[in-house]
Amino acid sequence: MFSFFKSKPAAAEPLEAQPEPAPLQVATPEPGIAEPVAPGSRGGWAQRLKQGLAKTRGLLGGQLSSLFGVGRKIDTELFDELETLLITADIGVDATQALLAALQKKVRREGLTEAPELHASLKQALIDLLLPLQAPLDVSSPRPYILMLAGVNGAGKTTTIGKLAKLYQSQGLSVLLAAGDTFRAAAREQLQVWGERNNVTVISQDKGDSAAVIFDAIAAARARNIDVVLADTAGRLPTQLHLMEEIKKVKRVIGKAIPGAPHEVLLVLDANTGQNAVAQVKAFDDALDVTGLALTKLDGTAKGGAIAAIAHSCSMRARPIPVRYIGVGEGLEDLRAFDAREFVEAIFTP
Repeated sequence: MFSFFKSKPAAAEPLEAQPEPAPLQVATPEPGIAEPVAPGSRGGWAQRLKQGLAKTRGLLGGQLSSLFGVGRKIDTELFDELETLLITADIGVDATQALLAALQKKVRREGLTEAPELHASLKQALIDLLLPLQAPLDVSSPRPYILMLAGVNGAGKTTTIGKLAKLYQSQGLSVLLAAGDTFRAAAREQLQVWGERNNVTVISQDKGDSAAVIFDAIAAARARNIDVVLADTAGRLPTQLHLMEEIKKVKRVIGKAIPGAPHEVLLVLDANTGQNAVAQVKAFDDALDVTGLALTKLDGTAKGGAIAAIAHSCSMRARPIPVRYIGVGEGLEDLRAFDAREFVEAIFTP
């Protein structure tokens, strides 16, 4: 059974004054309902990843095989066509130039002359570009581990929370959800559905603001020795400056509930936005000091190459931001830790 914590409306005092948690009505989840993920099913995940990246592979992988066909020589025209293809695949101008430079260097160093020789070289160059973003998230400590999610409207934050709850449960961790999206009418109900599917508790309020809800959730997590708190927030555009200030306040209040928290600020990006994701990373990082990225909806777009643009942009920053997770479907198990080599293989393998 699904359990729902419902707190009384927060007191009217300013949140910056560290409000006392509102009294909660606690309903204990019934045991034995949540089904664990099979953590060792890498083959199953590899197949789902390949299927999820089918549109990107169709645009990029298929055309690359044609471009690097047997009998074609390496020349300026080949590189011009490759440049066009990579930009079309939403890899971005800067990342494309970096990849082409790496290939041209290899051609000169090894004296390559045949186009097919570039296929494996491009794949390795892309892996090298993405590897710095590969940094799995360890949520085993401190306890409770506070993970705050942010992103634009419709990026998939709430769905990502549901999938993360399932993933962390498969690792033997207890999870609590904080319904911090108090703007969107159906957000709380959507999170309750995910809570029911995962058999985890949801903290929410009929009224009140995001910071108050998450503050209550953290208090409940500490009282019940919960391992991980997943805190939802309302979607917002970086241009909505008053809402960006509001989410900064949410982060400050979390830090007052537990010094040093949130331990992870996860920015959720919709892969369909392509190059716009780079601008989102910059804007949210400037406001929140983002510590990780989750790229969702890769199964619904041919713009999976945008991850290369994100990687190149992050490599230019003093503090690179890793891609923690990628999502390739609507199922509970369709979100996993990002693996650069696995990702590139899924694009290049027919």
